[in-house]
Amino acid sequence: MSRRHWVVGASSVMLALLHVCACAASARFTDVTAQAGIDFIHDIGRSGKGYILETVASGCGFLDYDGDGLLDIYLVNGHALPPSAPNESANALYRNNGDGTFTDVTALAGVGDTGYGVGCATADYDGDGDTDLYVTNFERNALYRNDGDGTFTDVAAAAGVDGRAWSSSSAFLDYNGDGHLDLYVANYVAFRIEDYTPCGGRLGTDCGPGDYAGAADVLYRNNGDGTFADVTREAGVYTEEGKGLGVAVGDYDDDGDPDIYVANDDTRNFLYRNTGDGTFDDATFWAGVGFSEYGEPEGGMGAAFGDYDNDGRLDLVVTNYQDQVNSLYRNEGDGLFSDVSHTAGTALLTYPLVGWGTAFLDVDNDADLDLFVANGHLLLNVAGRDSTSAYAQPNLLYVNDGTGAFAERGRESGLDANLSSRGAAFGDYDNDGDTDILVVNTGEAPTLLRNDGGAERDWLGVVLVGQGANRAGVGARVTVTAEVTQTREVTTAVGYASASDGRLLFGLGNSGSRPAVSVRWPSGVTTVLKDVATRRYISVGE
Repeated sequence: MSRRHWVVGASSVMLALLHVCACAASARFTDVTAQAGIDFIHDIGRSGKGYILETVASGCGFLDYDGDGLLDIYLVNGHALPPSAPNESANALYRNNGDGTFTDVTALAGVGDTGYGVGCATADYDGDGDTDLYVTNFERNALYRNDGDGTFTDVAAAAGVDGRAWSSSSAFLDYNGDGHLDLYVANYVAFRIEDYTPCGGRLGTDCGPGDYAGAADVLYRNNGDGTFADVTREAGVYTEEGKGLGVAVGDYDDDGDPDIYVANDDTRNFLYRNTGDGTFDDATFWAGVGFSEYGEPEGGMGAAFGDYDNDGRLDLVVTNYQDQVNSLYRNEGDGLFSDVSHTAGTALLTYPLVGWGTAFLDVDNDADLDLFVANGHLLLNVAGRDSTSAYAQPNLLYVNDGTGAFAERGRESGLDANLSSRGAAFGDYDNDGDTDILVVNTGEAPTLLRNDGGAERDWLGVVLVGQGANRAGVGARVTVTAEVTQTREVTTAVGYASASDGRLLFGLGNSGSRPAVSVRWPSGVTTVLKDVATRRYISVGE
């Protein structure tokens, strides 16, 4: 979203296309936010000045913090701006009661961070069997260590990961294969409140990212004793060129170690290939995933890996700013990707929108991955400059037809609200076998979308139990073979500034089969199960 993009020119014809329905979808989403008892309201700041800080927040997370097998909800919040203003906003944790409702346990758990929050990441970083929580903020991050009794302790400073930059997305991964989960933190731009300069003419908005220097991301190595070391330079991922917003982790070259993709705003994106010796190579140019199909840097917001064509290779989606299309990159093997945004049918409708949270997910359990995109403009009063655009925008759901092509089915699937959305998390919070969606909307209540109908087809949930410190098997590659073979990898870092369910959910269609499951653990060990019963979650041990 460079400065030139503050002046927008979306086509009203394209916006109208978003309201067209072609056929019925087999999964339908129901907004159950109010009946679930979620009364959180996001605070964007509402400074009246349009600080750039107000444009990018916030994310959310699904996590099972109390180990009861039910996904709880974490919501990241901003606060009043400037910082001297009274601050009554905080992040919130809601415990899943198991009956479709949630209870606010923020105060009891001690995770009501009051910084200007952007995102969160989840993992059992200390290997003690419970899920910890990392929160990215403007100028101060938090690491909430799960104490195992329903409470958390912020140990960010002691662990060495509190940071002092403007952080956005983050991800836990074991980049060096030592069994301990490390942490990658994307940082955005070098901005301070006192740097505010109005560039938006009569809109009175702050300057765009093109007017601020980038901020270097940070890679923290887990020392295995509760502390982390900054290894950004020695690992080969230090650069001040980036303006990071989205982070995705996946083994795109299938060599057994995790690679890192960073969606940058107003500059090229990064693909860091893990060399296997504790360092990374910048493979962006060779892979062809740094720019648009026209060779231009874009306003990257969110990113996610997923094998949407079931060829065993991880493909990539990147959400972008208005007047750009979201990028869908098909993995061709040998470290190369091709931009198939137009040929796959995901490009045209994204042109007038600003994309954020995204993920590949099988919403209808038909054994191929669909694609969700959360949208929302940055400028509260953008319609004052461009009558074809709006701050509140529809979210999109692209349904995969099984041949690698997509058709947008958002509104007919229940995504009929126009809001300014940001982060989105994905997981089966009601354990019925289909993927639900949680979305943060700026300045408003979040949206909890219950998937109704996806579980009519067969499915299999896989929960990994690893040995050593990486108890959840983060980075493991799982294949499930029934009529087709599907490939997933365990990660909670998906989309934009959010954390999703670490369990893997495979749709199996109406095959009625008993599939085979193969797990390639980060250690290199392989576990194979055959003739597995379906329509249930199974635990697989290393």
